[in-house]
Amino acid sequence: MMVTPLYAGLLVLLFLVLSVRVITSRLSGKVAFGDGGDRALLRRIRGHANFVEYVPLALLLMAILEISRFSIYVLHALGILLLVGRVVHGYAFSFADHSGFSRRVGAGLTLVVLLIEAVLCLYQAFVAHSVWFRI
Repeated sequence: MMVTPLYAGLLVLLFLVLSVRVITSRLSGKVAFGDGGDRALLRRIRGHANFVEYVPLALLLMAILEISRFSIYVLHALGILLLVGRVVHGYAFSFADHSGFSRRVGAGLTLVVLLIEAVLCLYQAFVAHSVWFRI
């Protein structure tokens, strides 16, 4: 595998940035659990959590496609879209005060990547099973 590790590594760097933003907010606000009523901290926690909710599944599907020898160009396109979507979404939650447009763009790109990956995985499964039915 060549493509998935690249985007996994880049996305982990973004994950670390989002993690540090939450940690520093917790330390400066002296909040050990929850958000302590701090809206900025709540936004950072949700941006971090949203990353954790979506990125692993997207990378898993990407790895499945790569293992099944799907087009390297399609994989890179999906990786770039996912990375851009997560950067924009992370910025909206962790660095901006208002997240309307950036949040929608980031979430939209992430969902598009997941949808395309799901369709391609289903296609791969269908092709693999149709070969078995011809035998």
